[in-house]
Amino acid sequence: MIVRYLAAVLVPPLGVALARGIGGAFWLSCLLTLFAWLPGMLFAVYTVATTPA
Repeated sequence: MIVRYLAAVLVPPLGVALARGIGGAFWLSCLLTLFAWLPGMLFAVYTVATTPA
């Protein structure tokens, strides 16, 4: 669980991929991270937090 949060903060698409796999949320995270790190990181942390363990 801690690894997901750490990955979501450092490399947002990786955190989303660990939580939900490669899908729509992953690609959205990639797009947001390309625009700026902060939106991608916030989305990734939200995704990791709302995904059941």
